Amino acid sequence: MIRTEPGAGPATGTEPGAGPDTGTELKVPFVRIHGDPYTRGHRHGAELGERLRDFVGDGLARLARIMPDPVSMRSLRDTLAAHRAEIESQTPRLAEEIRGLAAGAGLTEDEALLLQLRREVMGYRRIPVAGDCTTYARAGDGPPVLAQTVDLNGDLDDQISVLHVAPTGSPRQALVLSFGGLLGYLGVNSDGLAVGLNLVLGGAWRPGLPPYLAIRHVLDTASGVDEAVEILRGLKLTSSRTLVLCDSRKTAWLEFLGDDLRIAEADVTTHTNHFLHPDFAPHDELNVFARNFSRQRLDTCRGALADLPSDAGVEDHFAVLSAPPIRVEGNGDIRRERTVAAVVLRPGPGELHVRPGDPARSRTHTFRLPGSAEGRAA
Repeated sequence: MIRTEPGAGPATGTEPGAGPDTGTELKVPFVRIHGDPYTRGHRHGAELGERLRDFVGDGLARLARIMPDPVSMRSLRDTLAAHRAEIESQTPRLAEEIRGLAAGAGLTEDEALLLQLRREVMGYRRIPVAGDCTTYARAGDGPPVLAQTVDLNGDLDDQISVLHVAPTGSPRQALVLSFGGLLGYLGVNSDGLAVGLNLVLGGAWRPGLPPYLAIRHVLDTASGVDEAVEILRGLKLTSSRTLVLCDSRKTAWLEFLGDDLRIAEADVTTHTNHFLHPDFAPHDELNVFARNFSRQRLDTCRGALADLPSDAGVEDHFAVLSAPPIRVEGNGDIRRERTVAAVVLRPGPGELHVRPGDPARSRTHTFRLPGSAEGRAA
């Protein structure tokens, strides 16, 4: 495993095109979670335990500072139990990893589970959404790449980490971007599959597998886009979402709405926060202002990609992600989404590049898998 970041070897942030050094560079903890599921979770929790306990203690992972109504572990008990049953049924190894996370971090199992379900607890009718991620992927002509902003509320810049996942008995490894104890969010695996995501709003959110855990499950089990699609077809997700997939041959987006799924494959994929499939568009519940902003970001992204050479470098992609309106600046309101990170994934060499916080003001941190698909093919 190669890691280059400020303070840990050569800083990619010193290369041309990187963001300026503001003197408040955010650290990106790097956690190696190897072994059986419980051991992986325990290592994750032990490494970040103090930070995770502080996060849970901060208004219940900041939910109390975002949601309009009071929230407590007691009030969430039945919700957590219903989701736990689904996670144990669909992804038992991840359920065991959550138990390990709780033990390692000194949290209760319900608290560790809540960290996986924060977005589902917030819902979308109680929390108005202004924007949430711009994602694009390219394959075929030039090195494959998946890049996106991460737009979240809750001021989660301080909760970023990168996980190196190496399960016992599997040759497949993954690099996963995580926030506040999440087992999954987005990432790339050693078979050359990258997975990103966008929030889309519609349907009834219900007990199921959280999309973030579905992404981790795919990175653990799929070798490429086609296999990932088949795995995802068999999952019952708890909430609407778009997943963006990329391997060396093609890209795809998958829109989830209740029990329904729509897929589009292409050499180039772009997605923001409104449904693109005509079957789902009438059911979109994004408010009109957020939908207009989502369309603006999508149009801007498509225009920028048209001007970007197929062999563009990592910093060229960060230049796209760091420019408004793709980069969403905050206004000081913890309840409002803003860009808390930008990520460039390169499936071939198995690389995860991240700029934590505002990508226009931060340096690039680079993480690389050994034995990636590109390395094996050479």
